[in-house]
Amino acid sequence: MEIKITKNPNPAAKPTDESQLGFGKVFTDHMLVADWDKGIGWHDFRIEPFAPITIHPASTVLHYGVEIFEGLKAYRTADGKVQMFRPIENAKRLNSSAERLAMPTIDPEVTVECIRKLVEVDAEWVPHNEGTSLYIRPFMFADEEFLGVHGASHYRFMVILSPSGSYYKGGIAPVKIMIEDQDVRAVRGGTGYTKCGGNYAASMRAGERAEAKGYTQVLWLDGVERKYIEEVGAMNIMFKIDGKVVTPALNGSILPGITRKSIIELLHSQGVEVEERQISIDELVAAAESGKLEEVWGCGTAAVVSPVGVLMYMDKEYVINNNVIGPVTQKLYDDLTGIQWGRNEDKLGWVFPVC
Repeated sequence: MEIKITKNPNPAAKPTDESQLGFGKVFTDHMLVADWDKGIGWHDFRIEPFAPITIHPASTVLHYGVEIFEGLKAYRTADGKVQMFRPIENAKRLNSSAERLAMPTIDPEVTVECIRKLVEVDAEWVPHNEGTSLYIRPFMFADEEFLGVHGASHYRFMVILSPSGSYYKGGIAPVKIMIEDQDVRAVRGGTGYTKCGGNYAASMRAGERAEAKGYTQVLWLDGVERKYIEEVGAMNIMFKIDGKVVTPALNGSILPGITRKSIIELLHSQGVEVEERQISIDELVAAAESGKLEEVWGCGTAAVVSPVGVLMYMDKEYVINNNVIGPVTQKLYDDLTGIQWGRNEDKLGWVFPVC
């Protein structure tokens, strides 16, 4: 596959203070673009200067939300090399999302090579400070110029890059989560297992309510019975209950997180079993009240692992592990970030070298 490269003649000044990077506000000099046309397929893969894009006011994506995306990172190791973490899994999940929204799929190997090449071109943008990374956002959208609800005849695939600061500037610390009992995010048979914008748009109202009450994120219940735990707004969720690690089973309305999958595989490699099953809110509350709820953590690309110190349900707060990070949560964070930044040996073959 040929990727045409047009270098940016006016490269931007790179951030001098990496401690102030934040997330998703600074972008690199280049982006990858490819087009899909009915009867032709994917074509014209190219890396070009980062710039605003032009779409028609009747573009399908604006009116019917036909778009999907992914999120992964590139990391700079202590010896200056750049590597990614399991990009093939993101490429496969992109196709799963595409299939659900009747969008064209891309060979996962092609997707990974597109990402690798773009990161290589903008490798100088990968930050150096501990905890920093280069966030990678592949996305696809329909932009046929027609107001009609049907599969589009033209799609665009793009990848953009954003240097990001450390998620835990002051060190990893527990967060407060509100269990949502009014809105629902997704239902089985819908798009809950995909990474499409509609899922996140549906979560905004509950997220703002939680933030107004002093909580970091929302923990969703299932959309039918409002009884079973599903996932946090931007992460999957895991529990240590009475000595056992438990996480909601993937049922079609829960995003199959790459970090979630990695944690389960990592624990299995260490001889720790993980129960993937339905977890009711009643079981969770009972475990919290009896002291059997020992640890709770979210997991996702941005945070890797995020300890939960307080859960709120029906206006009652439950404090987990005295609101401090638990030993399993801490070990998972250390093990995963150690692999990602090249501090630990990659025994499971997850690291993907870029340059």
